[in-house]
Amino acid sequence: MTAHETLPSRRSRRDGDAGADRAKRPTRRRQTVGGVIVSLIAELLIIAGAGTGLYVVWTAWWTDVVAVNQQTKLVEGLHQKSTPTTGTGTEHHGPAPVLAEPPDVTDVFGTMQIPRFGKDYVRPIGEGTDREKVLNTIGLGHYQDTAMPGAEGNFAVAGHRVTYGKPLNQIAELKTGDDIVVRVTDAKTKFDVWYVYRVTDSQIVTPDHIETIAPVPNKPGVEPTADDRWLTLTACHPMWSAKERYVTHAKLAYWMPASEGTPKEVSETSK
Repeated sequence: MTAHETLPSRRSRRDGDAGADRAKRPTRRRQTVGGVIVSLIAELLIIAGAGTGLYVVWTAWWTDVVAVNQQTKLVEGLHQKSTPTTGTGTEHHGPAPVLAEPPDVTDVFGTMQIPRFGKDYVRPIGEGTDREKVLNTIGLGHYQDTAMPGAEGNFAVAGHRVTYGKPLNQIAELKTGDDIVVRVTDAKTKFDVWYVYRVTDSQIVTPDHIETIAPVPNKPGVEPTADDRWLTLTACHPMWSAKERYVTHAKLAYWMPASEGTPKEVSETSK
């Protein structure tokens, strides 16, 4: 074996080492670029997560703050002055006076109080169920062409369970026999009447089950009689979903002119 065949020369080793270094450099560069990309993606995910968190806060909290403030002003704008709580007035069970349906969407014509939801629960009711114009602002919306409070038929009302004041957030807590008190006020005609409804039942349906707001609930085509003076509440179900509707029906128990007093269902709750 000759010397040339046994060991490489020093120059050959240096050339070999340099080649190896050059071969490694692109790998390090690729690793560095890859690390930057991973870091960038991570930062973008963090930013996206923060943005999502802020959106959830805005949706779940801030819309409530703004909507409740606006709804409180709408209630005050109706000028529903306090009425005597002593004597509470007479419970009227015959045909009730009925205000004509407001001509325009967003017209506010009354308030709703639900003792089950707390003594401070007083929400305005507006005409129509347009999401942006009514449900996101006024809170409770009257389904157009359904009965007005006190009338034969079905006074149907929609509202959010979450966000924008969530006026029907606790709808699933209503029980048979619970009271739903509506007060309709019109300063121009000096109309001011209380209507006390009592819950009869609740159900969960898909959005296409519009028979729940028929003049006689769940009996489409049936004409209402003097005994069919209903109120129906509808809200999305489950929470944060529009997949189904939670529906609660109530029937008129009695009515009372506001000039005579305040229904005991409200006055007792406010103590």
